[in-house]
Amino acid sequence: MSADALPLSGVRVLEYAQYVAGPFAGMLLADLGADVVKVEPPHGDAWRHYEPFAPGESRYFYALNRNKRSVVLNLKDPEDRRASRDLIREADVVLHNLPEPRATEFELDRESVREVNPDAVWCCVSALGSDGPDASATAFDLVAQSLSGLLLANAHPADPVPQRAGGIAMADFTAGLLATIAVLGGLVGRGRGAAPGLEVSLLGAALAVQAQRFVSVADVDPEPPVGAPRHATAEDLARHGREARAALALEPYYRAYAAADGFFALACLHERQRRAAAAVVGLDDPWAANPQAPPADEVERRRRLEIAGEFERRLATRSVQEWVEAFRTAGVPAAPVRLLAAQYEDEQVNANGLVQTVEQKGVGPVRLLGSPFKVDGASAPARWSAPGLGEHTAEVLGVGLESRA
Repeated sequence: MSADALPLSGVRVLEYAQYVAGPFAGMLLADLGADVVKVEPPHGDAWRHYEPFAPGESRYFYALNRNKRSVVLNLKDPEDRRASRDLIREADVVLHNLPEPRATEFELDRESVREVNPDAVWCCVSALGSDGPDASATAFDLVAQSLSGLLLANAHPADPVPQRAGGIAMADFTAGLLATIAVLGGLVGRGRGAAPGLEVSLLGAALAVQAQRFVSVADVDPEPPVGAPRHATAEDLARHGREARAALALEPYYRAYAAADGFFALACLHERQRRAAAAVVGLDDPWAANPQAPPADEVERRRRLEIAGEFERRLATRSVQEWVEAFRTAGVPAAPVRLLAAQYEDEQVNANGLVQTVEQKGVGPVRLLGSPFKVDGASAPARWSAPGLGEHTAEVLGVGLESRA
């Protein structure tokens, strides 16, 4: 599929962003056909230098920067700020993740961009939000997870300290997705007047992935005690871990299991699936209608633990493939637990274009995540690998100069 056939063909995005959230949003917009110009400082996006396997070459950078062009501008220099203004004048979107004082210094704040180009959609990925007492604080994914409660979501009673689930930057990637949605909304809405200024934050993203838990019903949920510390303690960590494990011990329908030769996951979210799963295992569970309900008494708790334990014992007797086939035949969602590295060769993953190989200049073939978007039933192939630092400076600034002549 050519870039001209993609829905954002003809849309120019300027990405003044480093690390994860902003570049992830820029890459998704590029996947949809936008011309994403990554404006980098002279030393480049810091992600170019994160765990490099060669000077300036990092898998982390490759993962978030395909289909972009790189321009180097030193925004501390007045002449380069002038060149930046020239680029902004022709842009449809300006995306950045700079702290507010630095954005103002570099003339990337909303007011400066609107003065140069009132039709440009402006989107900022902030750390903790642009208002409030911590608006100026520096924060990355781990800080946002820590402040939002997300860091305790995967607590284990044996953990000495809270840890990110699998080391995954959930706040970063969720913020990137939210920024993509915000930009698309801005592009749709700008025909109704001045283009909007949009902001998402890592803190908001970390709360967004907890939306189902972040609900308090008046007169139902207990209020935190007055004067309770705002930070978690060792007792809180242990309590969260115990509560999570206690709930898991009573819930046999939405968890992973050990089979005879490996692991698989069982994922039932309504009563019909749960009863079908119990039938496959050969059990009768009186609590299948609502296994998340707290036990009425100790007798019920022990009985439910016995049923959950019997699930474990019976499921350990056959292979992963046998159980997955049996559950799927019964209409129960189930899947083997696989390694990430296995996805490169996975038939389903490849059939949907989710693995692509690009030729990285000076490095060779690189396999990475393909575009998550399908357009008219087809996956859009990667047009370019991640750009070299400043690779397109002359090309982009030259085009800009010619168009202004």
